[in-house]
Amino acid sequence: MNRRRDTLIAAGVLLVILVVAALRHVINGVSVLAIVAIVPSVILHEVSHGYVAYLFGDDSAKKAGRLSLNPFAHIDIVGTLILPALLLMIGLTPFGYAKPVPVNVAKLRKPRDQGLIVALAGPFVNIVLAIVAGVLMRTAIASQIASTPLIDQAQIGSGLWVQFLFDLGTINVLLAIFNLIPIPPLDGSAILERFLPAGMWRRYLSIRRFALPVLLFIVLLTPTLIYKIISPVTQFWLNQFIP
Repeated sequence: MNRRRDTLIAAGVLLVILVVAALRHVINGVSVLAIVAIVPSVILHEVSHGYVAYLFGDDSAKKAGRLSLNPFAHIDIVGTLILPALLLMIGLTPFGYAKPVPVNVAKLRKPRDQGLIVALAGPFVNIVLAIVAGVLMRTAIASQIASTPLIDQAQIGSGLWVQFLFDLGTINVLLAIFNLIPIPPLDGSAILERFLPAGMWRRYLSIRRFALPVLLFIVLLTPTLIYKIISPVTQFWLNQFIP
């Protein structure tokens, strides 16, 4: 019943977003491709957390039905729909997050060490997806140049397939780097937690629960700052894969 209700709510919110975007003339083929790229990226990010945790002995994600590739099992109304839509509407590259998979670190065979691996599995998957997208994009552009030697330089890299690979790569670079920032509840905070002295744990946990609202507030108010932090890495990715 809860799953069906969440699906209906997600579908309703998505419909409202699409209507508003159409009325404001901010939705087009490029923005649709960006959304198509971001959904599997955030879902695979979350599924990887649950799958690695399952390999290490924690079946929480499996019991919750979160080791599925069904998008509606992972959609977070704010992170998967509203946040990317808002970024699109103000002209920025969209990114977001899926509903976090349940992970019980206490069930892991070696909680401190394996908990870190579970946390870093998500960014690792995003890095792999960015590399795969980059290789495919480079191959597609090289093939385009080889098949049309006199092609206009402005037309190199045109086409929906190359645009999709570009979106897939840049979005996954963004997701990987953003999630590696060592601020809770981002995955990079696991690095901080792994080496935090035991005496500081109680105080740390008392403030950790307030971290998500603060993080969302910062992202929504200062999106350009986030992009300034991440853009050098995105540019590095482009330099590696555009021939």
